[in-house]
Amino acid sequence: MNAALFIILGTILFSALLGVYAGRRVKMNLENWTVGGRRFGIVIIWLLMAGEIYTTFTFLGASGWAYSKGAPTFYILVYGALAYTLSFFILPALWKVGKRHGLHTQPDFFINRYDSRALGIFVALIGVFSIIPYLQLQLTGLGLIVEVASNQAIPSRVAIAISFVLTCVFVYTSGIRGTAWVSIVKDIMMIVAVLVVGIGVPMIYFGGFGNMLSTLIAQKPQYLVLPGATSHMGVTWVMSTLLLTGLGFYMWPHVFGSVFSAKNASIIKRNAIIMPIYQIPILLIFMVGFTALLVIPGLENGDMAFLELVNKTYPSWFMGFVGAAGAVTAMVPASILVLFASTLLAKNVYMAGFNPRASEETVMRLSRFLVLVITTIALVFAIAFPGELVNLLIFGYDGVCQFFPGVVMGLFWKRVTKTGVFCGLVTGIAVVVGLIASGRDPFWGMNAGFVGLAVNSAVTFLISIWARTKSPGGRQ
Repeated sequence: MNAALFIILGTILFSALLGVYAGRRVKMNLENWTVGGRRFGIVIIWLLMAGEIYTTFTFLGASGWAYSKGAPTFYILVYGALAYTLSFFILPALWKVGKRHGLHTQPDFFINRYDSRALGIFVALIGVFSIIPYLQLQLTGLGLIVEVASNQAIPSRVAIAISFVLTCVFVYTSGIRGTAWVSIVKDIMMIVAVLVVGIGVPMIYFGGFGNMLSTLIAQKPQYLVLPGATSHMGVTWVMSTLLLTGLGFYMWPHVFGSVFSAKNASIIKRNAIIMPIYQIPILLIFMVGFTALLVIPGLENGDMAFLELVNKTYPSWFMGFVGAAGAVTAMVPASILVLFASTLLAKNVYMAGFNPRASEETVMRLSRFLVLVITTIALVFAIAFPGELVNLLIFGYDGVCQFFPGVVMGLFWKRVTKTGVFCGLVTGIAVVVGLIASGRDPFWGMNAGFVGLAVNSAVTFLISIWARTKSPGGRQ
């Protein structure tokens, strides 16, 4: 267990130092803080975006749902492929707009495209509120991983506190560069851990994937057909959630903003082509969840399936490696979530809404201060209101997916208006909140976020047509 502790703590410290080192010779202005000076090549962009997307959710949430729900989990495997296909067509156009107008954040796009600071502020606030549950997911997952991997020698709260103090340090000093550098460590460790466990445990207990799946079909046949072990996650729910998450994939403020850090639009296209490679580890994670269901049935918390199976199967030093990989897998996305949430508040709420003449230096100082504030809020939520990891992620998607009509129509349809986008956003968010608050999620079998997105899109389109008819040539 001493070896496990050494591996976990050593990796966390090394990652933080690497993140600090990444910004040692860079003048940290707002351009370098948020988009890395727009100089990232294909390898760094690939690692950075994978670092943002493949998080503790990959370790715990996907295996946990495979363990507790079965077939509905397969939506996770499909929505990434849909998102990467869309990104090939949408993100290069977005990059060109960002380069032309010097954009740093998602609300910058809305302000520039629709000539509306109020719309930008609204988008920023929705983005921050959606980021909080995603950040909570990273904190909760990190605590679980380190606590189990250290055999309770490091309590969950202590692990969260240590990791995120160090994360704040390298975000504060290096901005997005620190995240990009630490992504290299994170991706290597995550892939090694997933390959060893994902291939290893079916081989150890069943002699391979075929025998494991045959045993699962014989013992729990309902797990591999919809709605799996649930009563409401049937075909309609899976398809609506697939569309919700696929369309919302690049609408997260931190992923959206990372597009602007690429050197050119062709890098974004090439990234869309190679990103599907990262879907392979997710399939192996499913196999771990199914194996755990057969080997250690009856877990109260399905999110613990991956860790409990590793703890049962492998020596303590490897459990330490998994814990270290999980910790860094939480630190990378958490760092960029905090970075963009703080920038949204400083630049797109404070500056746009209250002090338009604020200097870049003032915005930069406020962004760094808000890193501490946002991390503290997320820590409180993670400790006081822990939740099922996949549900936390879907809740965040319900919010950010509402940006999709405004972004895509804004890029490819000249007739869309700020009035239409604003009304669509308000309506979509209201529908989502109303359905969830009233306990009607799913609604007619559909994910509440998808229902909100459908209403949002219709309202945006119809009001834009109406507004243009009323005022031809006007920017409504």
